[in-house]
Amino acid sequence: MEQENRELEEITIKDIARMCGVGVSTVSRAINNHPDINPETKQKVMDIIQKYGYIPNNSARYLKRTDGKCIAVLVKGLTNPFFAGAIKVMEDEIKKKKYSMVIRHVESDEDEVDVALELVKEKRLAGLIFLGGHFVHSEEKLSKLRIPFILSTVGEGPDGIQHDNYSTLSVDDEKEGYRMTDYLIRLGHRKIAVLAAGKEDVSIGRMRLMGYLRALREQGIEPDEGLICYMNPKLPSYSMENGYVLTRQLLDEGKEFTAVFAFSDTMAVGACRAIAEAGKRIPQDYSVAGFDGIELCSYYNPTLTTIRQPIQEIAEESVHHLFDLLDGKSSHQHKIFPGELLEQESTRAL
Repeated sequence: MEQENRELEEITIKDIARMCGVGVSTVSRAINNHPDINPETKQKVMDIIQKYGYIPNNSARYLKRTDGKCIAVLVKGLTNPFFAGAIKVMEDEIKKKKYSMVIRHVESDEDEVDVALELVKEKRLAGLIFLGGHFVHSEEKLSKLRIPFILSTVGEGPDGIQHDNYSTLSVDDEKEGYRMTDYLIRLGHRKIAVLAAGKEDVSIGRMRLMGYLRALREQGIEPDEGLICYMNPKLPSYSMENGYVLTRQLLDEGKEFTAVFAFSDTMAVGACRAIAEAGKRIPQDYSVAGFDGIELCSYYNPTLTTIRQPIQEIAEESVHHLFDLLDGKSSHQHKIFPGELLEQESTRAL
């Protein structure tokens, strides 16, 4: 049916009514949850609305007539200081383009695409940037967004599939996880505890863990499941508290290890606190390394060895690339930025 092949922007309430074989007033009653409608008819209407991504709100016509001058940044992990610099850079770059920016914090248990779809209904969005988080969604669901979007600091994931309907800008998390683990091994460490993401993570945490495991196996070290500590899902992700709790558990259980590799700098700080409380010293008793390269690493005592992500560069390029997409100057890309291993005071050779 020709009508059914129309783009989202052309779908109207009249089209929905025609597809369902009912009147416009019936569609309106279904949308507004009016009791005076047959349940089967209502379900049919709602199924069509969901299938075609129709925006059933009062601003839909306004959205269709007006060019969007707003970019939304959806942040998963807003409390992580790693994102603070990125948000500021993005805001500055978006303002230069005379656009406004909407920041939306996505909770760990929220689906970022569902949040994005709601924002598209509420705001005149031109584009979206997803900053951080665990991004695994079906192509069918992603296609409902209908506006350009970018994954910033979120890579392709372990399937290695490069998708054509969105862009990614990040470091190679598997490679950088390998780099840090290999560095610790070369310092003489063979019992390396890792403060990893959640067990169900299939995004950056999974990639960093894969790098850790590859480095161990290449050096002939059998991974010890007892030294792989997954984040407590009841605590904020990648937080100091999570790092502290996991390291205290390692120490309380008497696990043998000489180094800790935390998948975020904030978790590394929490690990340092737990080690200090146990009456141990860093790096004399335990080496500690992080991931991200936040400013705190250079001011903490001892200064923290870490993988520095070029977050400001990634943030700036994310905005520039999004506007290139909006202007038709570019197609979607998957860009990898190099990380940098910063060797500081928290690690030492055995």
